[in-house]
Amino acid sequence: MPAERLQKIIAAAGIASRRKSEELITAGQVQVNGKVVTELGTKADPEQDHIRVNGKLLQGPERYTYVVLNKPKGYVTTVSDEKKRPTVMDLVTKVKGRVYPVGRLDWASEGLILMTNDGALANGLMKASSNVPKVYVVKVAGQPEETKLDKLRHGVSIAEKGGRRVRTAPAKIRLIREGDNPWLEVTIIEGRNRQVRKMFEEVGHHVEKIRRVQYGPLALDVPPGDWRNLTLLEVAKLKTAAAGGKVTSPPSPVIALRAPKAALIKPRRIATPAHPHGSSRLSHASNLPQRYPASKPTRRPSRNGNSKSPRASRHKH
Repeated sequence: MPAERLQKIIAAAGIASRRKSEELITAGQVQVNGKVVTELGTKADPEQDHIRVNGKLLQGPERYTYVVLNKPKGYVTTVSDEKKRPTVMDLVTKVKGRVYPVGRLDWASEGLILMTNDGALANGLMKASSNVPKVYVVKVAGQPEETKLDKLRHGVSIAEKGGRRVRTAPAKIRLIREGDNPWLEVTIIEGRNRQVRKMFEEVGHHVEKIRRVQYGPLALDVPPGDWRNLTLLEVAKLKTAAAGGKVTSPPSPVIALRAPKAALIKPRRIATPAHPHGSSRLSHASNLPQRYPASKPTRRPSRNGNSKSPRASRHKH
């Protein structure tokens, strides 16, 4: 096997990310054949050389794992957070192998996130040249005029970190629910930080809610906070998309924009046998346990003390 850079070998073994692996090397925590290596760019053969990280011998490349996660609001898309906020890593603790998020959704955003330890695929998907479509459902404050939506469709200038302004690529936008604060479906091919929010701010509308429902060939199909492994076909389609090839978009998932109201079930009312005075009574007897049947009406005793009805007594006389 040809020699490779140490940081790449360590990352492939699932020890740490490529950047963290570089920090381990410069900190003197990596040994190759018993010698400490601190120089970045040093190469080794994982099949021939004995590589240790913090004294632990590497066991070879880790098997690739591919997971799709439905991120709820209130989690940050990072491996670790300085502010000790919940991260997406807290939601995938039962995943076999160490996985990392591809791209990110901010703390208040929800929806589909791809997580994997396949660094080559992750880098390919995040390159702007791959043009992987990402579909969001967005609730905005106020009703945007069609001229404003057309402006977004053609691209707008937004501010990036540091104040530099960039022009967004053309986007697809369609109305999916009318209202004072309507829901829109937005498709973009870039992944700039808070891009959709900034796009609508530029035309004077605040984004109240945002959820990513599609990422390339993947569609959101798991409950919030849950995840599933990708199929081999889905992985193959992602690799095609990362290489710049076109893949068939999945059918648009059914999106519940509002939690359904619980149906009110009224008890069935039934009539009991006729009352002695000729009226009938309605009761909820069908809802009573079987051991508590509806009581039967009793006959009123006659004046002579027997239990025969007054009508029977009159026939005797």
